[in-house]
Amino acid sequence: MSRLFRAIILLVALGSCGSRNFSVPRNLDNACQIVSERPAYLRAFKATERKWGVPVSALMAIIYQESKFIGNNRTPHRYALGVIPIGRQSSAFGYSQALDGTWKEYQRAEGGSGARRDNIRDATDFMGWYMSLTKAEVGLAMNDTRNQYLAYHDGRTGYKRGTWKNKSWLVRIANEVDARAVMYDAQLRSCRKI
Repeated sequence: MSRLFRAIILLVALGSCGSRNFSVPRNLDNACQIVSERPAYLRAFKATERKWGVPVSALMAIIYQESKFIGNNRTPHRYALGVIPIGRQSSAFGYSQALDGTWKEYQRAEGGSGARRDNIRDATDFMGWYMSLTKAEVGLAMNDTRNQYLAYHDGRTGYKRGTWKNKSWLVRIANEVDARAVMYDAQLRSCRKI
């Protein structure tokens, strides 16, 4: 066998080992089960909490809302005339649903060019980075999940302008995210994961 042929076989074998599990955790309403089923999630959440000060429960609640813990999640397609696909609603992708431009900004500032939105550790680090900038620019505490989510969704400029105030659906969702963070926090304390 030639060296080239062996190298190709080795690369294919190694590539097949790198497949990712993008399935939804079994019970999204139980934080203890989520982190027991996916221990890498808890390691990523705790690393982000140590580095940026964002509570694990807030990260989990925002990821639940943004992607339901699906690492390769994308926004739905838009259709012209109801049937002709004309692209996606936005460039949001991954666990954190980070937009292309914001993700590139994060890569330049913090994550490096190898950071991926479908990697839980990179996605949570992105969220911590973004929320720390929100804290510095807007003054929102890291444990103010409701308002951090509003600023995450509408951007810091949109949050400061109050664009969210005219979106009753977004205010309702931000309240749900906050309630889920409280629920996840109580669950994680009860199973001693935090």
